[in-house]
Amino acid sequence: MAATLRAYIGIAASPETDLMRQTLLAAAAAFIIGGATVGSVLSYAQPAPPPPPGPPGVEAGWNHPQPGWMAWRHHWREGRGPIQPGTFALIFHEKDRNLAPADVQKVAEAFLLWHGNHTWKVVNVAPTPDGAIGFALATPNGDVIAKFTMDPHTGHVTRVG
Repeated sequence: MAATLRAYIGIAASPETDLMRQTLLAAAAAFIIGGATVGSVLSYAQPAPPPPPGPPGVEAGWNHPQPGWMAWRHHWREGRGPIQPGTFALIFHEKDRNLAPADVQKVAEAFLLWHGNHTWKVVNVAPTPDGAIGFALATPNGDVIAKFTMDPHTGHVTRVG
């Protein structure tokens, strides 16, 4: 077809133009094949590293990639948890939760039960000088595992020890 096109236009075939055309086609093909190869090699993601071991008695799934020990609550809004979206649609979320120390203890105990932990307990629930409510998680024999504070207005939990 190229010969017919050259004859129609009136271009004479020469070895130099054929060699240049073949070189350009080979370079373009090599560029496309190389780009596809590099793209496919780079598209494979590296596997995630294994989670670091937690303190004694902590189960493997306890540590969560998101900050905060109650990061699981965000999954409810996204519909990825065991509770389907809209299940609790009738519950209104107050801006100021107005939590008392007894409320914080119930929330922390509910978190432990939600994760199937029936042995740990919530201890040392008391207001802190900065206005937050502090509490700790302990083993059945009273050894403190971790300490937290909860903002009584927002419910935001922060690990402090």
